[in-house]
Amino acid sequence: MAAATAAGRLLLAAAALILAAASSGVTLAAAQAKSEADVLSEFRATLRGPDPDGGPPAELNQWATGGAPCDGNATSWPRVRRCVDGRVVVLQLEGLRLQGAAPDLALLAPLRSLRSLSLSNNSLAGAFPDVSPLPALRFLFLWQNRLAGEIPDGAFAALRGLQRVDLSGNEFSGPIPSSIASSARLLSVNLANNNFSGPVPEGLRRLGANVQLQGNKFLCGDMVGTPCPPAPPSSSSASSSGGMKVLITIAIVVIAVGAVLAVAGVIAAVRARCNEPCYSGGIETLGDSPDAAKVKVTSAPAVKIEKHGGATPAAGKRGGRRDDHGKLVFIQEGRARFGLEDLLRASAEVLGSGNFGASYKATLLDGPALVVKRFKDMNGAGREDFSEHMRRLGLLVHPNLLPVIAYLYKKEEKLLVTDYMANGSLAHALHGGTRSSLPPLDWPKRLKIIKGVARGLAHLYEELPMLMVPHGHLKSSNVLLDATCEPLLSDYALAPVVTPQHAAQVMVAYKSPECAAQGGRPGRKSDVWSLGILILEVLTGKFPANYLRRGHADTDLAGWVNSVVREEWTGEVFDKDMRGTRSGEGEMVKLLQVGLGCCEPDVHRRWGLEEALARIEELRERDTGADDSSTASSFLSDGEAAASRPAGEQQSHSA
Repeated sequence: MAAATAAGRLLLAAAALILAAASSGVTLAAAQAKSEADVLSEFRATLRGPDPDGGPPAELNQWATGGAPCDGNATSWPRVRRCVDGRVVVLQLEGLRLQGAAPDLALLAPLRSLRSLSLSNNSLAGAFPDVSPLPALRFLFLWQNRLAGEIPDGAFAALRGLQRVDLSGNEFSGPIPSSIASSARLLSVNLANNNFSGPVPEGLRRLGANVQLQGNKFLCGDMVGTPCPPAPPSSSSASSSGGMKVLITIAIVVIAVGAVLAVAGVIAAVRARCNEPCYSGGIETLGDSPDAAKVKVTSAPAVKIEKHGGATPAAGKRGGRRDDHGKLVFIQEGRARFGLEDLLRASAEVLGSGNFGASYKATLLDGPALVVKRFKDMNGAGREDFSEHMRRLGLLVHPNLLPVIAYLYKKEEKLLVTDYMANGSLAHALHGGTRSSLPPLDWPKRLKIIKGVARGLAHLYEELPMLMVPHGHLKSSNVLLDATCEPLLSDYALAPVVTPQHAAQVMVAYKSPECAAQGGRPGRKSDVWSLGILILEVLTGKFPANYLRRGHADTDLAGWVNSVVREEWTGEVFDKDMRGTRSGEGEMVKLLQVGLGCCEPDVHRRWGLEEALARIEELRERDTGADDSSTASSFLSDGEAAASRPAGEQQSHSA
């Protein structure tokens, strides 16, 4: 009877499991049946933009007009930043001035490939959103909103692959949730400028400088330099202290008895095993003599580690290998290997000293010419995080990105090795210099350079969605020219490995208008602003004060161009040394408009990179339209043609 009852219980349990599986299968099938276009359309309907009617932002209207957000790896929907195999991977809803409570993220659960979500730089208020329906999320950005209140301790428990999270610039309070450090892949956490209190979770300690906690005056612990006060005993613990002493005494007695029994068992087992000669697992017995119980431990033969690639692996403090400490580590496949000794023996030439450090040209014996850059202020990441970031950069492949060949990590300095470009930098080509053998750049070459720069920057946007400033240091000296004057971007994506203080001092993106105010921080449109300054530099031939270490946004090149245009001196804008401009004036003016659109001080009105790239790609070397007067007329903001000026003050755009 009992057996039959048990069998019946097993059958009932199995039936319950089958029904649960069938139910979940139906739910999953229903979720899969919904297209990603439908998912985003429903999610859009819950968003409140800045319009008085409280509807969704106008920029997302295309989400409700049909079609698919992804076509293979391409996307045409606004704010869908990346697709892979027809699925949405990166969704960036920054700066849309969203209002009200944070949206229900469960609506995005059917986007199974979604890895990066940003709702930053909006006006969202209320509680922290439930992110558990998005367990595959790797990057979460909610900075600069008005979100408030305590975050549940297990809020991030479902995000086992979380790599970066930024909650800075909100009004969160209470303890930092311990689950924020539960992901083994976590690389950086920014919790600055909130109202968090109490001890910092121990799990964040391993991230070191990649945890931003400033602006939370009620936090305590070693990471913030404020000791935590001892926790006062609660009344319940005080009343039960006597009972606890009894339990502790019993536990000690039980453990002691167990230990005695365990030791006795081990001795008996050894004596039983040693009644005959034996060799087992590194314990060598002394035979069957009365001393057989005496044993000696023999070490296993030492493992010989062969040299590989000129580097001898060394044991780290935790027993791990530290091949990459103080030695060159190659991150480009298919490149000829060389060692640090080879660089030291190479003929060297100082190329210059920038904000980050000095650069040298090193020509290997029977090998290529390389550039070695020394970075002194690159301690924004520990060795493991630095190596991981360099590995990501090594995966970038684009004709307008200068690849990093190898790196060297030491605590006091880092080296990056790249190819040497004989034509030097765009800055040398525009402003002269002993290393520039190029003649003055004509209009077709300048347009070609701008197109390549924009394409390279767009690739960084696509491949590094986790970075707020995918380049961060875009300027003419960081645009190199190959033998055909094809531009290659250098010194890109360094913000994660540079200390924030040094980045704010020297990196160009940190000089954008939104960073001018105290506490301002760069975003992706800061890179767009840098692109705009570069465009104006190429067209005017003037060196921007923005590049200088003490440059200020209120004295930038865009301000000068705008002042000239307002005074209707349009002809004074373009570089008089720019040749090959005949019949290209209209296209030059269009590019000037792109530059000014990218340099709009109001970050909400500033063009996005997608719009700037589309406008740039439309430009041609030759204008097929009107003459100079109509071109100038189309450029002026008031729609009126430039006033005629005395003949002696006229300047030609032509060569």
